[in-house]
Amino acid sequence: MEGTHKARIDSIDLLRGVVIILMALDHVRMYFGQGSLYADPTDLNTTTTLLFLTRWITHFCAPVFIFLAGTSAALYGARRQNTRQLFRYLLTRGLWLIFLELVIVNFGWTFDITFSFRFIQVIWAIGASMVVLAALVYLPKWAIFATGIVLVAGHNLLDPIQVEGTSVPAVIWYILHQEAIVTFVPDRMVYFHYPLIPLVGLMALGYVFGTLYRPEFGAARRKKWLLGMGTAAILLFTILRAFNLYGDPNPWSPQPTAVNSILSFLNTTKYPMSLHFLLMTMGPALVFLALVEGVRNRITGILLAFGAVSLFFYIVHIYVIHLLAVLALVISGRSWTDYIITAEAWVSQTTADFGFDLWVVYLVWILVVVGMYPLCKWYRVYKKAHPEHKLLAYI
Repeated sequence: MEGTHKARIDSIDLLRGVVIILMALDHVRMYFGQGSLYADPTDLNTTTTLLFLTRWITHFCAPVFIFLAGTSAALYGARRQNTRQLFRYLLTRGLWLIFLELVIVNFGWTFDITFSFRFIQVIWAIGASMVVLAALVYLPKWAIFATGIVLVAGHNLLDPIQVEGTSVPAVIWYILHQEAIVTFVPDRMVYFHYPLIPLVGLMALGYVFGTLYRPEFGAARRKKWLLGMGTAAILLFTILRAFNLYGDPNPWSPQPTAVNSILSFLNTTKYPMSLHFLLMTMGPALVFLALVEGVRNRITGILLAFGAVSLFFYIVHIYVIHLLAVLALVISGRSWTDYIITAEAWVSQTTADFGFDLWVVYLVWILVVVGMYPLCKWYRVYKKAHPEHKLLAYI
């Protein structure tokens, strides 16, 4: 039974390891790519095939992390058989992640000591969704599942509702369902980047999904379920997308070339994550979980070193990439302060004329991942060796 439990956890960490490495690619692209933070790699009028696909492959990262955070909550609860303990864990961890996003992660993104421009991104989304899940765990599993389905599958009905301004109702709507960059007072901006409604639903589904990883479920049975659910999600995405049916405000359309037509088909909406987007990303992720369970080799060992400490990797790699970008600015003959991303710098797009060819992006990405490996490996060993340090459970 211990061996089965270990394999179960390893397969989840393998998926985390893959997506955290891909996430690093996207963040390197943002700081080192042509146009820096301000270029849109999914704009078919300006992008290239490789640039589009470089961005598209990283779409898997955020939904997988949010979904698996719900799964991890289920596994945590199963080990304790105490809903009150699970509630407390989710609430405190969720609030901790929100703090990390607003303070530690935000500073890593901007290097702005005045915090004039705040990014409300994926760590915030995971933390806020955990706070909601803390309340949901008191419901029966069927009710949590129904809540998840309604939020994930139904939220696109809200797409026509668009608001403006800085009123309290508007801000609440930005948090829930509308991506927006808002100026509250001069030189004070907030980027509401990850609307919560579909993400709360995704985490709720991840929590119910944790049932598949209970010891009594069995590895063979679990693999069949994973393959079945993953394949069904991919097929449903293909059907809904092919006929531009319900589930995405951005329909695809035939383009002058076959390649661009495929890119248009794949160009689903991430903010907020549409039904098409979530089916497109979570379907392959579930199939991956089925295929890697029980697989052990040198590559999986490397991926586990990243996946087991994904939050640690996330926080550290942002600082590493941003510092390398500052160094690249200086080498290019520009002031290092150009990469202090204040509200004013964002509006004026200070680094919109900075960046390198895509091969440089990939080279820097490889260097970052290779450099992070021994650090993550060390932290994983240290974390296992010191269970008495309760704070380590939160990083």
